[in-house]
Amino acid sequence: MEGNVTPRARQSLEDRMLAETICSAVSAAGLGIAAITAYRRRFLAATRIAAYSLVPVGLVLTGAVEWAVNTAFSPSAWVGFGLLGGAWLLFMTTRIVERRSGGTRRSRKERKAAAAAGGEAVAPAASAPSLGAARPAPAPRSQKAADTGADDFSDIEAILKKHGI
Repeated sequence: MEGNVTPRARQSLEDRMLAETICSAVSAAGLGIAAITAYRRRFLAATRIAAYSLVPVGLVLTGAVEWAVNTAFSPSAWVGFGLLGGAWLLFMTTRIVERRSGGTRRSRKERKAAAAAGGEAVAPAASAPSLGAARPAPAPRSQKAADTGADDFSDIEAILKKHGI
């Protein structure tokens, strides 16, 4: 039966067997570490380590390792990954440019009209802008309070006094 196996199939079989052996060794080492951890009476950590160490064997048994080995040694798969990466890079570049330029959903005329309007919100039947005029202007701080920084902590002191601290 060995005479009927092509060199490419033999290489694929050898690659898969090597990957399965490595996964089995990693799982065995992980289970050993889990046993030592359980011996030290750290059962939660031992259970977590055992769970992680069973993942490679599970991947081998589901065939994911065989798929990964076939993908890793396939030039067309790497070209496909390169194209996916390039598409992702182009997509992210357009998102960044869109955010910096203010978006592409509005036309140039609409953006110019919005900039010319001054950006103030006005109610439909209002004669004056509805935002900005109704807000009281902040009171100017005294020069002494600004220099010493005492006003910065007055709110905090009031809260602490309220709670009896």
